[in-house]
Amino acid sequence: MSGRYAELDQLSYPMVGELLARDVAKVALVPVGSVEAHGPHLPLATDTLISAEVARRAGLALAERGFVALRAPAIAYGVTDWAKGFAGTTSLPASTVADVVFSTARALVEIGFDRVVITNAHLEPAHIATLRGVVARADAELGRKLVFSDKTRRPNAAQLGGEFASGSCHAGRYETSLVLAIRPDLVDFAAARALPEHFVPLHERIAAGATDFVACGLDQAYCGAPAEATAAEGEATLAILVAQTVDATLASLGLT
Repeated sequence: MSGRYAELDQLSYPMVGELLARDVAKVALVPVGSVEAHGPHLPLATDTLISAEVARRAGLALAERGFVALRAPAIAYGVTDWAKGFAGTTSLPASTVADVVFSTARALVEIGFDRVVITNAHLEPAHIATLRGVVARADAELGRKLVFSDKTRRPNAAQLGGEFASGSCHAGRYETSLVLAIRPDLVDFAAARALPEHFVPLHERIAAGATDFVACGLDQAYCGAPAEATAAEGEATLAILVAQTVDATLASLGLT
């Protein structure tokens, strides 16, 4: 039987039941993002937009391989303390984020999905640590049902270009290119073009004890080179992120 991709919350319950009854592997993709300042040129939903689009494209790729792949609604809030000084940024406690993500994964496994795949674009250290903790908890309580392709792990990060690897990439060329590929109407491109390159070694600042963007020197909530962003680069980066997600899913099913 052929695979199928759909948006979980756009289906009726009989439609979901029919898909879950198919004799193929069933995968739920759950985008995790944030509501966070991303420079003066990108929307607060930047991380959520990227996570949701990676989930969509990965779901389509898995469906082409014969899977039932359903994208769940995004979990749009994360641990977002670093940008707390900028208007609109909304952070939840790590324990709350962990409970929401884990409970969502558990519910989807109980519904009948063979794997739950988390896509995430929010890179705040405490947020990444929270998601890693959820994976460990899922392994212990649900078996290896939860898949998280962590782009901050060295093998994945090495594929994502020099700006990403440098760590100076918040609302810079890397993320601006991605949003240009996904929702160019939400990018203030004139503002992006006017921003000078602003290199900030975030890893070093964090190690030195900085606890927010202002302390790191991101006075406009960006670092990197947003003026150099292109939609073509965003498309190329999306292809890499999707391949990482699909490969991690296949590996979890013993298919690579």
